[in-house]
Amino acid sequence: MLQLSFINFKKNSFIIVEEKLPEDRFYIIQSGKVQITHNIEIPGRPVEYLGPGDFIGVVSCMAGQAHVESALAITDTVCIAVKRDQYPELIQKNTPVAMKIIRTFAKRMRELNEAIMMRTTMNVAEDTIDQIFKVAEYYDADDQIDIATFAYYQYLKVQKEGPFAEKAKQRFVKLKKRSHAVYFEPSAEPIRKYPQGTMIFSEAQSGADMFIIQSGSIKISKVLKETEDSEGREVTFAILKKGDMFGEMALLENKPRSASAIANEDCVLMTINKQNFNQMVTTQPQMIARLTTTFATRLWPMQRQLINSMLEDPLAKMLDMLALQLEKNHLLNGAVENTNYQTSYSPADIAMMCGLSKEDQAKSLYKFITHHLIKIEKNKVIVKDIEELYKQSLFYRKLLARSMAR
Repeated sequence: MLQLSFINFKKNSFIIVEEKLPEDRFYIIQSGKVQITHNIEIPGRPVEYLGPGDFIGVVSCMAGQAHVESALAITDTVCIAVKRDQYPELIQKNTPVAMKIIRTFAKRMRELNEAIMMRTTMNVAEDTIDQIFKVAEYYDADDQIDIATFAYYQYLKVQKEGPFAEKAKQRFVKLKKRSHAVYFEPSAEPIRKYPQGTMIFSEAQSGADMFIIQSGSIKISKVLKETEDSEGREVTFAILKKGDMFGEMALLENKPRSASAIANEDCVLMTINKQNFNQMVTTQPQMIARLTTTFATRLWPMQRQLINSMLEDPLAKMLDMLALQLEKNHLLNGAVENTNYQTSYSPADIAMMCGLSKEDQAKSLYKFITHHLIKIEKNKVIVKDIEELYKQSLFYRKLLARSMAR
């Protein structure tokens, strides 16, 4: 039987504290007003206030990670404490609670995507149909013909008479002969197979399917537009693996895809359409709890990645980004040996996650691979001391916090 506890917080007391591990629970505000603060405030980010019905600490609780924000009671506040293992029962009895959390997560993920893009490049790729052509052109120039072929097709599908239609048609016809791209059109198949290097969907493409990875891995990325000060380039948001979900934001928000999904390895995916999803919400609380956890585990590193984008030194960015990948995989809790930990990332993978330009990559990659905490074997990064890498990362963030507080 679901039993929830009520906790009183006096005015000016903290409900959660940034960098502290969660107590395996989150809070729903019943009464009062709460202010959200951060050790490093992003310029231009408005002050966030929460009130009755809002949630506190869901991301860190469901992701099992340290809090990425602090919550200060600015009036006497009463909160309902929900333990993580109570969540499936809670949503079974109150589906709107789960949907509010999930939709809030989807909105925040889209906002974080844009904020990271802006911080990383000072420009944002446009979510217009023409952006699909830019994506195709980028991968075409990089000789990734499977991705380019798929993206050219998706552009032509909605822009037969568009400004780039003639060029897209010519390139599609030429590349199609050599391409292994699959599923140009939506399919009712519940299970789909994608060869390595093929595209599941392009940023700015419409679509309402969500996917669960049965095997293989998926790269979530975005192509940045070229400006007078920077060339177009790809930024990798995440490498998703077996059991992970993706594509849910378009399903929930009915908006174009905010990023591209590309098969990083040969993949088998299970697809879920809107009808199936609506049925899941009411009949499979465990699946919705899992989706909430998926959102949380993706939101947590994105909020950390936003801080990473504010670090100015490219080497600091790369070391912090590497530490973030280890944190994300819970490798700071003694679960693995602290020395000589073999990652699945190449130095170039880490640089792309940081959104470094080719010029900055050239300057920093040598410094990265020769850093005393790093060694490279078979083009994969090995961390010599996980704990020391984390301390180095924390040092960079504390320096940033101090410089911004001046």
